[in-house]
Amino acid sequence: MLEDIKKDTTEKMGKSVAALRNELKKLRTGRAHPSLIEHLKVDYYGSDTPLQQTANITVEDARTLAVTPYDRNMVPAIEKAIYKADLGLVPAVAGQVIRIPLPPLTEERRRDMTKVVRAEAENARVSVRNVRREVMNELKEMLKEKLLSQDDEKRVHEEIQKLTDKHVADVDQILAEKEKELMQV
Repeated sequence: MLEDIKKDTTEKMGKSVAALRNELKKLRTGRAHPSLIEHLKVDYYGSDTPLQQTANITVEDARTLAVTPYDRNMVPAIEKAIYKADLGLVPAVAGQVIRIPLPPLTEERRRDMTKVVRAEAENARVSVRNVRREVMNELKEMLKEKLLSQDDEKRVHEEIQKLTDKHVADVDQILAEKEKELMQV
C-alpha cells in the first residue's frame, strides 16, 4: 500500500515536470522548431484541428519554418491561424508552401520571455508541492484511522519529501537550461 502511494506520487510529480517541458517547447528561442506552431488550432472545415494534423511542418533553416498543408485549400486558414496566434510571426505564402521566418529576438523580448519561463517554472513547483500536500494529508488520515503506524508515516513522509526535492530540482534544471537557451545570441 505504501509503495503504491510512493509510485502514484512519483507519477503525479513527473507529470508536473513533463507539463512544464511541454509549455516551454512552445516558447520561441530564436531558433526554428516545429513545436512553436504545431499546437495552433486551424479551422479545418468547421472544426478546430491542431496544425500538425492538417499540414507538414518542417525546418528549412535555423530561422525558417515551412508549412505544407495536406489540402491546398487550407493555405488561407493556416495563414490566418498563424496570424491569430499572436506569436509575432509573419507567414509568407509561396504557392502551397507557407514559409515562416523567425525574426531575431531583441534583448527586451528575451528578458520578457525569461520572466514567462520563470513563472511557468514556479507553477510547476507549486504543482509538485500540491501533490506532496495531498499525499501528506492522505497519510494523516491513514494514521488517524490506524491503517498506518507512526513509524511508517514518518518514513513515508521523509521519502515523499525526497521525491519532492528531486522533482523541484528537475524543474530548476529545466528552468536554467531554458534561460540559458533564451539568452544566447
